Amino acid sequence: MRIFSSISALFKREFQITYRNFSDLMSIFIFFLLAVIIFVFSVGPNKEIFNEIGVGIIWTLILLSNTLSLKKIFQNDFDNNNLILFHMSGLSYEIIVIIKIITIWLFFQIPFFVVIPISSILLNVDFVNIKTIFLSFLIGSPIITCITTISGSMNLLNKKNFAIGSLIIMIFSIPVIIFVVNLTNVSIEIANAQIKILLGIMFFFFAITPWVSATCIKLGLQNK
Repeated sequence: MRIFSSISALFKREFQITYRNFSDLMSIFIFFLLAVIIFVFSVGPNKEIFNEIGVGIIWTLILLSNTLSLKKIFQNDFDNNNLILFHMSGLSYEIIVIIKIITIWLFFQIPFFVVIPISSILLNVDFVNIKTIFLSFLIGSPIITCITTISGSMNLLNKKNFAIGSLIIMIFSIPVIIFVVNLTNVSIEIANAQIKILLGIMFFFFAITPWVSATCIKLGLQNK
């Protein structure tokens, strides 16, 4: 019962922090929409071009938007020794990481389901492709969340250069971007095969992220 109360308390705390920092959350989505508008004005009103590159633009901006929240994942709790307090309350570092993954996906990824249709309308993306974007984001966003979590934990080992964490996100996200963008340009059979590959990548990151991030947190606390 103590573990369940600790987990619920941590969930409640993450929600309260997100609510208090709502302006930071809004800045991420404002950045996303402004970047889409910049693409629209820079390329011009060419519907054929947007149908070809619109999905890639949206996913690239989603990736860049996720890097804005990178430092907030573990750094503040690490500096304030809250991670140690969470651990002392009966939670392993792996469970703490899992809770962080869930809260990040709920608070930073779910709202993209609202801004993606807006950006798709601005980019004149076909309705069929919008449905594909939703499907790919439903599978791809947990992968991006796990990669962002790993990068955020690795930043605890490198306090001088936070750009390395963003670089890690870019590198590991390349396969995800390749598969999700190609979903709109292939047959149904190939699309189903790519979706299965994405699901495999998702479950792979689900399996390794808690252990990798927990190890980075432990090493960071030892070297603090």
